[in-house]
Amino acid sequence: MSSTLTVTGIQGRQITVPTGLFIHNEFVPPLPDINKAVKSAKSAFKEWRSVPGPVKGQLLLKLADLIEHDAEDLSSLEAVDAGILYTDSIGTNIPLAISCLRYHAGWAGKIDGKTLDMECSIAYTHREPLGVCGAILPWNGPLLITTWKLAPALITGNVLVMKTSELSPLYGQRLAELVKEACIPPGVVNILTGECASAGRALSEHMDVRKIAFTDSALSGRKILQAASRTNLKKVSLELGGKGPSIVFDDCNFENALFWTRIGITSHKGQMYAAGSRIYVQDTIYDRLIEAYKKAAADAQTVAGNPLDVSTTKGPVVSGAQHEKILDECSQGKESGAKLLFGGERIGDKGYFVQNTAFVDVGDDATIMREEICGPVASIAKFSTEEEVIFKVNDSHHGLSAAIFTNDVSRAHRVTREIEAGQVTVNAWGILAANVPFGRVKESGFGRDMGEEALDVWTTVKAVKFHILPRS
Repeated sequence: MSSTLTVTGIQGRQITVPTGLFIHNEFVPPLPDINKAVKSAKSAFKEWRSVPGPVKGQLLLKLADLIEHDAEDLSSLEAVDAGILYTDSIGTNIPLAISCLRYHAGWAGKIDGKTLDMECSIAYTHREPLGVCGAILPWNGPLLITTWKLAPALITGNVLVMKTSELSPLYGQRLAELVKEACIPPGVVNILTGECASAGRALSEHMDVRKIAFTDSALSGRKILQAASRTNLKKVSLELGGKGPSIVFDDCNFENALFWTRIGITSHKGQMYAAGSRIYVQDTIYDRLIEAYKKAAADAQTVAGNPLDVSTTKGPVVSGAQHEKILDECSQGKESGAKLLFGGERIGDKGYFVQNTAFVDVGDDATIMREEICGPVASIAKFSTEEEVIFKVNDSHHGLSAAIFTNDVSRAHRVTREIEAGQVTVNAWGILAANVPFGRVKESGFGRDMGEEALDVWTTVKAVKFHILPRS
């Protein structure tokens, strides 16, 4: 029998979660975890792949309903685990997770192939599930990013072994309870805790796992690719971070651009791979925007504290190590010759709080301009022409998300075509929707979450060809 842990959530609510590993719809003590979970998933695959699509869809809809009912507890657990503001989780993250499940449930019975004419023959294709799949999940958008993997994987007939981050495992324990309550068959979803270096590696190397989906650091992503290449060449999809550019042209709606460029780097303390951490401003409005940016920061009523408190506007970063890394990057920024506009220090002497920070006149080769910080640190620089800023934006090994601000529709189309990124938003930052693909290029990874394109990541296409015999 698994033990339990009680966590204090919103308004003192006591939340009890099991502490065991969720394998075959039961919580069990730690044993040979990955092997046992993969064996459970493998045994479930044959029947699950044959379950009619509409039935799979109804199970995903049931899970979505249960998450919606349990939103307060799940938001509380994300706040306790990762310092995510309760208001952000319950207001944005949980609704997006629910939407993702419901969107993919709508694909039930609609995942079709093609009929193709051939000379003297006819062929058809159909999509098939890959089998036992693994998902190694991050700490910075726990439930939301989990549904990005779980929903398309299950609706296409796969079974899953998921490893939650050691920095934010509690939501996964509650989600496991809801999976069972939704009557998803044993073995279809298995949820494990553990360190990436051991459990993640074992999952990546397992010969019975046909696909790995991973969201986290580039270093770990490379190790997963290496593991896939030296074992069974399993399919891999990766999201490995970003250094998101925001381009502000002088014909933009100024106040709108000011708002979104600040939100893009301060939301969730900048701990998002799609954060708008590089801000390029056209030289004709550069000084004006810098002045307004500084004033907006000074006027902002930042309340650092308990992320469960609805009056809090800034929670702690996820860990002591991340806190130290962000502050170290701020020190490097000061040493690089960039001008510190504001911030750059910790808040208080308790907890892992970091000031919103902005550097201006940042050089193209500065570390703070080129490397992901995963904290609330903006690097701002000026540009003169479209051609110049496109070169600056693309002169990066990252390619996850970008934003541009302009009222010129033709310019918007030109620039979005030239930017090397998986997604580009115009006159806003960070728009997400379950029916729109979210992806990456270059060293930010490959594969797509959400939208119809996510189905490709979790399926393989089989072609069946018939030779038409002549009349005898």
